[in-house]
Amino acid sequence: MARLNNDAQWIVLMGFIVSFSFFFLALVINQSTVVGQTTAESVIEFPKNDIRDVRQVIIQSVDLNNDVEKNDIKVLSMNRKGSVVNYSYLIGSDGIMYIQIHYNNGVTEYNENWTPQ
Repeated sequence: MARLNNDAQWIVLMGFIVSFSFFFLALVINQSTVVGQTTAESVIEFPKNDIRDVRQVIIQSVDLNNDVEKNDIKVLSMNRKGSVVNYSYLIGSDGIMYIQIHYNNGVTEYNENWTPQ
């Protein structure tokens, strides 16, 4: 830049500043869209209806106290939805039944302690 006069050096310097500013803004905007996309995907991938259906079947089957039905719930959820479902129940000293439900489909893990009202 030794051969350029003062006005030309100023124009070249401003060109570099503007170029780096555009590069920085493009980088920031790119990262913000990635964060927004992954957040939206995680909300979409939450299997709310699958968990509700499994929860309802588990609550109905606990009253029957049948180990065959417990095994059927595990096998069906694994084969149809690709999710691991496990539950256990305990009848407390107060006579209230406590159910622990575990759901995991590889993306979402859900645990619940359920007691009847």
